[in-house]
Amino acid sequence: MATSLAAMAARRAANLTRLTPSISSTTRASSLISRRGLAGAADHHGPPKIDCWKDPMSPSQWKEEHFVIVSLTGWGLLIGGLYKFFTRGKKEEEKVVEAAQ
Repeated sequence: MATSLAAMAARRAANLTRLTPSISSTTRASSLISRRGLAGAADHHGPPKIDCWKDPMSPSQWKEEHFVIVSLTGWGLLIGGLYKFFTRGKKEEEKVVEAAQ
């Protein structure tokens, strides 16, 4: 109980020191901005990636999302084609019912 009260008091003191009006507004605003240290998306490692339609014969140079789309489409076509090929001759035979006269 005493440790939770001490922790609550420490949190309140930290909030008061952070939000006191003696600190200038620009310093306060800059302390609330999140810093994304190593999350730089502009840092490229290796050769630049290209679109799949610019060089369709070298998938190692494609962008990752293009590689995923093309490979999933290829697998879908392969599985769909194999299903159609192996189930082509197995149609249900319709029995013709002749009217008895």
